[in-house]
Amino acid sequence: MPEELTFTQIKDLQFASSKMTGVRRRAFQAEIAIKYCEGSARLTEYVFGWGRNTVATGLAEKRTGIICVGAQSGFSGRKRWEELHPKAAAALGELAEAHCQQEPTFSSSIAFTRLTAAAAIDHLQQQGFCPEQLPSASVMAAVLNRSGYRLRKILKAKPKKNCHKQMPSLPTFNAKTTKSMTAHSSD
Repeated sequence: MPEELTFTQIKDLQFASSKMTGVRRRAFQAEIAIKYCEGSARLTEYVFGWGRNTVATGLAEKRTGIICVGAQSGFSGRKRWEELHPKAAAALGELAEAHCQQEPTFSSSIAFTRLTAAAAIDHLQQQGFCPEQLPSASVMAAVLNRSGYRLRKILKAKPKKNCHKQMPSLPTFNAKTTKSMTAHSSD
């Protein structure tokens, strides 16, 4: 065990390493192995309790300058429709832009469109894209939403009404109430 480190220092280094992941963790463990364990992955495993293979990978990354990427992070996940079919996505963007309109109140920067997902699919098919390239209507709606086009009916701007709520102090209010009171009292 390296004589420069105390038990609490070892625990602190273990805790610091546990808060890191991936490349950062391996780089940190390699630095500690070089500084305190003479670059030995086995001694680092014995002193700090870290995996020998992880420390060895970190040392190799430091020595070569090449970062190891695991197959899980490199090949996992499904690509989005826009990435798989960029030409169709560009045509969809042009189509949505032609049908979009700013919100009447201008309170947000979101563009609203009357174009539905099914109509977008039909337009893209008319432009020559085969149905195998085009997604379902629900995915098309998600693509339009991700692009910033909200699928809502656009309301026309309504002018504000000028009529005010009648107040008891207005003369018209008093006239109506007095007429209705006299009508009830004569019965």
